[in-house]
Order: sequence, then structure tokens, then C-alpha cells
Amino acid sequence: MGVMFQAFYWDCPSAENREHQWWTHIKSKLPEIAGAGFTALWLPPCNKAAYYKSMGYDPYDYYDLGEYDQQGGVPTWFGTKDELADLIKSAHSHGLQVYADLVLNHNSGADSQEKNPIDKEMRWTKFNPKSEKFLRDWKCFHPNAYETWDNEEFAGMPDLCHRHPYVYTEMIAYARWLLEEIGFDGFRYDMVKGYGGWMVRSIQELRAMRGRKSFKPYAVGECWDCDRTIGDWLDEANAWSDNPAGAFDFPLRWRLGEMCDSFGFSMKRLAHGGVLLWDRPEQAVTFVENHDVVRDHPIFNGKLMAYAFILTHEGYPCVFWQDYYNWDLAKPGTLSGVEALVGVHEKYAGGPTKILYADDNLYVMQRGGAGSQPGLVFALNNGGGWNGARVQTKWPNKRFVPAAWHGRDDNAKPLDKRTDSSGSADFWAAPRGFAVYVAE
Repeated sequence: MGVMFQAFYWDCPSAENREHQWWTHIKSKLPEIAGAGFTALWLPPCNKAAYYKSMGYDPYDYYDLGEYDQQGGVPTWFGTKDELADLIKSAHSHGLQVYADLVLNHNSGADSQEKNPIDKEMRWTKFNPKSEKFLRDWKCFHPNAYETWDNEEFAGMPDLCHRHPYVYTEMIAYARWLLEEIGFDGFRYDMVKGYGGWMVRSIQELRAMRGRKSFKPYAVGECWDCDRTIGDWLDEANAWSDNPAGAFDFPLRWRLGEMCDSFGFSMKRLAHGGVLLWDRPEQAVTFVENHDVVRDHPIFNGKLMAYAFILTHEGYPCVFWQDYYNWDLAKPGTLSGVEALVGVHEKYAGGPTKILYADDNLYVMQRGGAGSQPGLVFALNNGGGWNGARVQTKWPNKRFVPAAWHGRDDNAKPLDKRTDSSGSADFWAAPRGFAVYVAE
């Protein structure tokens, strides 16, 4: 499936002194991002928002990607339309897909208020963007003649009503424009609990054209909830679809956060259901941090243990910019950081997962291998000293060498291992650390 890279975090243009230059900043990093083995970029919302120095989650003009002088300036906080197009083109030349962050639920920055004749409330719902595309008034929002019940509001912003034929048609046209004209390869759908999953399904059933070839857009939804609710959303969004969406595995993220930050966490819990990784691995997008959770629920300790877990298991792992670049977890040029784990994922992490051993302090599994990825053995240790277990793998009489490893207090390289005629060997990891073993 590859490895996704979230190429932004909250207020990143200001935090890194790259206001209106974030697209060019990402472009400068593309050789190392692609060289590390990443296969896709997730970009922040690219449309002009209520204020031009905004993260974009309060969309005003969907078709202004940094081209019109409105809402405070011409560029978005990330740059101009031309710079975005250049970034996408360059990413493609490096073999990277690019996903747009779609905010389809709420709007902000309207030009004037209107009284909604249905409930007599005044709302900011009159939008006259300079792109002169997707003009909106109260009839486009909840409540209207097509729907009076709104799933979930966000920050008091008016929510679009996708059951209105005009809104529905415009959303489909906008998604096609992003795919065909701007060059995106898929979408991250923001706050999907706020509107019907059928809207996502309608977009995912598009067959976009690039040159003379058609393609299906990739999709992942942000359904910030429990495993059951996420599953219900996936069922709705993907019903009868030949291009199903995935979802971020929030339940797994909370579990990994407990492992990293909570004393006494039992590693047996890593093997339990209730997370997409085990219940729906083909639809799970796994992650350790993102721009939202890191602000209120950050992981403080042992975060490389969590990255080692998602980058060796099934699912579609996503790595966060701040972890990689700002908080020194990439550790380039070593075999002890995220960069090495991305390489392991791409080269070895194929086939089904089989848990070989799990107790309160130690977790050992194997990936059985598939296609060009031969598989691996992964040991994850939550104890205060070196720890290991003898397990039976699928590979008899094989020599295993560490391909990536890390420990909290001891970063010594684990010893090579050799399985016996039954495939058994003992695999160890450092204190509060991990080791990934691959067969030679």
C-alpha cells in the first residue's frame, strides 16, 4: 500500500517562518521524502479560507487556490496556485501521489448574513467569491427545502446541504477539477460524521481523466470515533462502491498512546480487536500523530515504539511532519528511526500478520511475506530490560539479521538469529524498544 506522509501541521507556515511559502518548502524536501520510501503526500486544504492566513478548514472560495485578492490577500497561507501545481507536478516526478484535504461540511467567511425563512435565524450564508464559481446563499445550507436535519456542526459554521442538487453537483464538479485540472490523486475527507457517507461514495465513483487514461481517486475519511462508529461509516460510504474509502484508525492510535505513556500497559492488548488494523486491515490508515490529536492529546514517551508498530503491520501507515522533521524521529542515515522503518515497510512488510507471542511486556509477530516483500519478524518490548522469547516462525534454517532497532536507554544492535529446522528462534528487543528482523 505504501507509506503516506502528512506534509503539514497546525500553523506550520508561521511556526517555520514559511508564510505563503509552504508549497515551495515541501517541494524542497521531495528528494529526501521520496528517497526515504514514502509513496504519497497528504496536503492541507488548498482553497482560500475565511482569512488568507488560515489552515483552510474554514473554506470560503473552493476555487481560489491562491489566485485572487480576497479575504486578506492573494496567496493562501501555503502559497499560490502556481506553486501548488508545481509542487504536485514535482511530487509526481518523484513517484509520489498527492492527496487533497477536502472540507465539504462547513463554510466560513461569508460576505453577508441572511435570514433563513425556514427557521427565521440569521446566518452568514451569502457567498460571492471572486472565482465566480460555486456561489452560495441560504438555500445551500441547513435547513432548506431539501433537508432540515444536520448531522453535526463544527465551530458554529453553516453546513452545506449536499441533498440540494446544486450543492451536490458543485461538489462533484469541484472534486473532478481537483483531480483533472490541479493534479491530485485522491482525498482526505475532513469530519465525515457531519454529512452523509453517500456524498463520499459519489465522489469516489468518479473516473477522472488524466491524459487519455482514467483513474480512481484514493480516499481516507476522518471519522474521529470508536471502532464501531468508524465501521458503520465505512459501510455507508462504501456500500456498492467499486472504489472503497479507508478510514484513520483512531482506536489504534489511542491504544498506542497508552502503550507509550501509561505505566503498566499490557502488550497483550496490542493483539485485541476493536481497532481497524485487526477488524478491517484493508481499510485501516494507521497513524501515531496528526495535526489535531497532537495539540490536545500528544504522545510524550517512546513514540518510536508506536511508529515501529504501524510501519511493520498491515494497514496504510501515515507519518507526521513534526515527528519526522521537528522532533528528531526520522534519524536519517541510521537504522534506529522512522526513516529506517519506512524502508523496512516498503522492502519487507508484506503478507498477513501472525502474532507469535504476547505477554504483559513483550509482543512478537511475523509478516509472512507477499510478492516482492519477503516478510519479517518484529519484537516490541515494553519492559525495563532486554527481553525476548523463543517463537516458531514460518522460516526453517534461516539466518535473521536486524534491519531496524531502537531502545530507550540501550541502542545496541540486537544479535543475529538463526532458526532451527522447525523455524524456531529467540528474538529480542532493547528496553522500551523494538527490533525488526529479516531473513538473509
